[in-house]
Amino acid sequence: MAIAKVVQGLVTGPVPVRFSAFDGSAAGPSDAAVGIEVRSERALSYLATGRNELGLARAYVSGDLEVHGDMYEALVAVNGLKLDQSWSGRYHALRDLGGLRLLNPPPRPPMEARLHGRRHSKERDQAAIAHHYDVSNRFYEWLLGPSMAYTCAVFPDAAATLEQAQFAKHDLVARKLDLQPGKRLLDVGCGWGGMVMHAAREYGVKALGVTLSRRQAEWAAKAIAEAGLSDLAEVRHLDYRDVPVSHYDAISSIGLTEHIGRAQLPGYFRFLQQRLRYGGRLLNHCITRPDNRDPGRYRRTFINQYVFPDGELEGVGHLIGVMNANGFEIRHEENLREHYALTLAQWSANLERHWEESIEEIGQSRARVWRLYLAGCRLGFERDQVQLHQVLGVRLDPRGGSGMPLRPSWP
Repeated sequence: MAIAKVVQGLVTGPVPVRFSAFDGSAAGPSDAAVGIEVRSERALSYLATGRNELGLARAYVSGDLEVHGDMYEALVAVNGLKLDQSWSGRYHALRDLGGLRLLNPPPRPPMEARLHGRRHSKERDQAAIAHHYDVSNRFYEWLLGPSMAYTCAVFPDAAATLEQAQFAKHDLVARKLDLQPGKRLLDVGCGWGGMVMHAAREYGVKALGVTLSRRQAEWAAKAIAEAGLSDLAEVRHLDYRDVPVSHYDAISSIGLTEHIGRAQLPGYFRFLQQRLRYGGRLLNHCITRPDNRDPGRYRRTFINQYVFPDGELEGVGHLIGVMNANGFEIRHEENLREHYALTLAQWSANLERHWEESIEEIGQSRARVWRLYLAGCRLGFERDQVQLHQVLGVRLDPRGGSGMPLRPSWP
């Protein structure tokens, strides 16, 4: 039986997609904007043995499945489609192709993360961060643009450029933290040092950033020196748990909480609270779930296997509760999920502009991971499957003083 027809038969619901296969068969609307090409028998095995989207992702990352057309538009088109997950459905489909051997799982693509040791130990966290971040600083320069900010930007309006939006994000954090000349800022999970350099350059703040990525720290050190900010700004290759006790005026945590893990959150916020002076503020900026009904971590998913191994997402209510229970009075919260969708669209556009260069720099499989990941996350933020929240907390003094203004001092 024609392979394209069989693959189409494994999908439930309307199919606005053109399927084609290596046997020359085709199925679906001939004028469809999106095409899915099954390039090898191994792709069929990935589809037959992978759970949910993981089989599709493995086939695409390995090059055994091709998507024709814009990846984001392709995901929009197929978002409502589901593969028949029943073994009987798979059996009959594969029997028609004459090969139950297709139910033998192929080797996992080498791009999948393989971590060892106790989850969220320092050693395993280091390996998880290295898997995603220690790729190529040149690639990240192409992807992120001059800001080198790999977190949700804040768009003053829909016409703003990515650089304008990343500046606005850093400045919003600075104003929420009430940064002023002479104050001391600790930025945990500082990436390539964007917040550290913004605080030093724009506010005269003495800023220390720490990151588990050695390549990020090396890039940031060079950028700080070239900007003439070495007297105020510093980035160290350091686990946040090894930051010495010191009473900072403010702490920013931008995109780190997702890597901490639910069980470690109380200790994480206690640790940060102990490093703040009385009246000091913490701004926690992180991806969250819309609710806490499902697990915060699904082990066998594309995101966990290829992008953020050991990452965990919590609902904002849980995060606020843990912050409040571990030394922070909550003073402000906002959801910026639409801004993250816009940010991801800009990163995707950067990737496509540098597609051939990216393949040469990081390899085709890794480039495919990024193309799929950025488009999928954009759709997730647009459809409220994930959110991005900023939560501002303050460490009260022994008499309950917060040092906060009666009304917020930021727009």
